[in-house]
Amino acid sequence: MLARIQLSDAEVERLTGQLDVIVDNIAKVSQVATPDVPATSHPIPLQNVYRPDEVGQTLSHEQALQNAPDAAEGRFRVTAILGEEQ
Repeated sequence: MLARIQLSDAEVERLTGQLDVIVDNIAKVSQVATPDVPATSHPIPLQNVYRPDEVGQTLSHEQALQNAPDAAEGRFRVTAILGEEQ
């Protein structure tokens, strides 16, 4: 039932033209795509750059909370947003 979209005649006419353009562009890409050219998602290779995990200086709870507008039980205290429209 979710796949059944009600479209007006004007919407069908407009979307038919757009679908024709999409199919034509796919056909153009298929003409130049050859088996010896690998498919890519990016023009240049991507590589993640990681740094080694090293334990360093960290803030104590007191230091982290010292400038907080409100804190309770060692945590930042914020106003509730549940139930509000977003």
